[in-house]
Amino acid sequence: MLNAHQLFTDRLSAHIKELSRYLRYIVTGHIVIAMVFIVSAMSVYYQQFLENIPSYFPSAWVIAFVLGLVTAHSPIQTLLKKADIVFLIPAEHLLQGYFIRTLVYSYVTQIYLFILAIAAIAPLYAAAFPNQDTPAYGMLFIVLLIVKAWSLVANWWMLRVRDKNTRLIDKIVRFALIVTLIYFFIGQEMLFLAIITVLLIVLFATNYLTASKQKALNWDLLIESDYLRMRSFYRLANMFTDVPHLETPVKKRHWLAKVLTKGIPFQQKNAYPYLYRLTTVRSGEYLGIYLRLLVIGGLLIYFVPNQWLKLIFALLFIYMIFLQIVPLWKHHATLVWLDLYPIAESVRKQAFMKWMQQLIVVVAILFTLFLVIIGELVIGAMMAVASLLFVLVVIPNYLRKKLKV
Repeated sequence: MLNAHQLFTDRLSAHIKELSRYLRYIVTGHIVIAMVFIVSAMSVYYQQFLENIPSYFPSAWVIAFVLGLVTAHSPIQTLLKKADIVFLIPAEHLLQGYFIRTLVYSYVTQIYLFILAIAAIAPLYAAAFPNQDTPAYGMLFIVLLIVKAWSLVANWWMLRVRDKNTRLIDKIVRFALIVTLIYFFIGQEMLFLAIITVLLIVLFATNYLTASKQKALNWDLLIESDYLRMRSFYRLANMFTDVPHLETPVKKRHWLAKVLTKGIPFQQKNAYPYLYRLTTVRSGEYLGIYLRLLVIGGLLIYFVPNQWLKLIFALLFIYMIFLQIVPLWKHHATLVWLDLYPIAESVRKQAFMKWMQQLIVVVAILFTLFLVIIGELVIGAMMAVASLLFVLVVIPNYLRKKLKV
């Protein structure tokens, strides 16, 4: 007979071993060092902002939104595998203890992010509401711990519902109610707080009744959710070390692929330039992280008041974007047909190096233009020179060692 406790213990042990295998590379990676610097610098400006909070700043709504986000976000790590859809479905009635343990594990592993958010928001709460005592914020912390547990259970119930739109609406309504609850709690609006609490109870009961109509678990949905979550972790780990079993989705993006490849002549030597451009656009990881870091870097450059930090952040994000897209070199490592190309390995390496330089040049030009537009002409000129050195010196030297050209 299936032992649910032993199954969970084995799965959890294997899961932790898999995470620790890659976490040691992530913790000692270059991106983590850069992120520590960015967070440290931003914390200084955060403190300066708190000393002179504008009267028009919506502190209550900002606190409610941030805390509501970490409270309502309650993904469930079931530790299921693809083969379970065949072998464990017949034993579903024996797995109640297993899934209860996965809920507890999911809750405990999400507490760290919740506590970080609470700690980060605490100075803003103290500065914006100096008349409210500290125990009130402690009470909010306890209330949100309870609400987060409720959100996790409600999310588990809604995973029985197959309709995607129903689950999405439920998440939106739940998030809105939690944010409103926090806002009224901060404002000490007891009447409205009671009304929102009643609405949360009604939503909770609705979740239960909706789930009770579904007699079986959506195994495919649970397995896919776990798969997507682990794939995100593998994508992060892939920036620091090789992850051989990393699978990435492919998206067509016809118009963007056409724009990037239409200027490439139809010649044998251009096979790899064509392949790398197409892979960057259609892969589910490179383009997204490229654009996200570009936007985040632009926002930091705009909001950081110190001009030297603007330059440092711009260069840091160029370096981070470069490190994020370097794994493109091994994207096709498991495909045999690349070895059939009648093209020298040196040609492939040169094509990859050139494409990396072109991608970084685009980022450097955008950051430089942005600095000029916001009036930082000297910093913009320094940015242009530093970016040129990075593209012409750092990238070739780094890739020659990495690719052993």
